[in-house]
Amino acid sequence: MSPKARKLIKIPAIVLVAYIAIVVLFETLLGFYQPANQSMMIITTYGESGEPHPRVVARLESGEELYVAANHWPRAWYRQAIANPRIDVEGEGITGTYTAVPLAGAEFDRINAEHALGPIFRFITGFPPRRLLRLEPQ
Repeated sequence: MSPKARKLIKIPAIVLVAYIAIVVLFETLLGFYQPANQSMMIITTYGESGEPHPRVVARLESGEELYVAANHWPRAWYRQAIANPRIDVEGEGITGTYTAVPLAGAEFDRINAEHALGPIFRFITGFPPRRLLRLEPQ
């Protein structure tokens, strides 16, 4: 391979590695310094042996329904909610135990459109697939 060809491969590889590093850094910092405000809530999911895992997440509402979105690559809480759909919720005006119901089809499309993510946010998080849960009071 010629030096010119190597350089043509090397530059995009460096850009890709830098982009991945930025995404990892952003996701890591967001995990450590998760903002807490009125649009956030604390959910507690439960692992296989029943151990609690609290996590600050964005609170999504549509009508009288409460939703939560997995918008990032780290999403252990989402997998725990699917495996054990009991979720405890604490937030401004909300406290209680809920059942997590994964969204699909028209309801997913509606909530995803109502709470759309901007292109800059999607870029900086590495374009993770979005997952949505409806939280039904128990």
